[in-house]
Amino acid sequence: MIWALALAVAIWIIGGRIGWPRQARVLALGLFYVVVLALSILLPAGSPLGGDVGEWLVLGGLGVLVWAYAEGLKLLRRRVRPENRPPEPRADTFAPGEVERYARHIVLRELGGPGQKRLKTARVLVVGAGGLGSPAMLYLAAAGVGTIGVIDDDTVEATNLQRQVIHSDARIGMAKVFSAEAAMKALNPFVNVRPYHRRLTAEIAGELVAEYDLVLDGCDDLDTRYVLNAACTKAQVPLVSGALSQWEGQLTTYAPWAGTPCYACIFPEKPAPGLASTCAEAGVLGPLPGILGTMMAAEAVKELTGAGQGHRGRMAIHDALWGENRTITLARRPDCPVCGGA
Repeated sequence: MIWALALAVAIWIIGGRIGWPRQARVLALGLFYVVVLALSILLPAGSPLGGDVGEWLVLGGLGVLVWAYAEGLKLLRRRVRPENRPPEPRADTFAPGEVERYARHIVLRELGGPGQKRLKTARVLVVGAGGLGSPAMLYLAAAGVGTIGVIDDDTVEATNLQRQVIHSDARIGMAKVFSAEAAMKALNPFVNVRPYHRRLTAEIAGELVAEYDLVLDGCDDLDTRYVLNAACTKAQVPLVSGALSQWEGQLTTYAPWAGTPCYACIFPEKPAPGLASTCAEAGVLGPLPGILGTMMAAEAVKELTGAGQGHRGRMAIHDALWGENRTITLARRPDCPVCGGA
């Protein structure tokens, strides 16, 4: 067995030095293993290439397990680590056709060419590829935001399609982040989309948020909202937050280092179990996420370009049932454990 293992190592090293690709060397080792296994059956145990057939079978099984683990790990990294994808396109120059695409933006006095270039170089993270994230991502992509990250661990279901307009019936069962990526790239091939098919946790939130200029919170999980708020506050990344229930939605932008409250200032404690119903439990008007999600996208454009007045320190509330809109002023809590010392 020792001689056979030495030959296998020699095949791998010599193959690499003469320029064989990794796949060819793996195939050569596989063929070598089959030959050695056959010889171990035919030759006596004392032969250099002979040996216990059981040992070779165990060794082969271990080799298959190692190969399967490595391939599975590479596949997983390709799915959740955008940095393993092809290099991102340059974000500081417009490709042919882009200026014409964004012409209606460029003629706006408040945006113009400089504003559109700021959108081109911006990086925006969208948390949640559901009702709020769907219209927000479509309009961010259409507006020409250069890099759009999206994180969500869910898959597309038929019940989503009543309001989550970025997905389609043909993509039921697909991970929402990859469905959103396909829709955004179909709408604007010039944007770079970075999908993260996983839940946003405290372990990864800080590092992930720090890679972006702005974050949009469209998630429907309160624990995730608190984690995201803490990460954005620490990294000093503005957080555009939207929320909705049944017929009503609300929107604000948190930037406590600039004097606004943070999410924990306004909602210091989670509601008691049973008091905060989910969309599945209480229902939601289909167009309502579109209204609020589009407002989030507009807020993002203003934050990134400096145009107009945003909703820092203010909360916009939309009542779709009665067609009413109002805005309230928000105040910080000096004793807030998240931003009290900011």
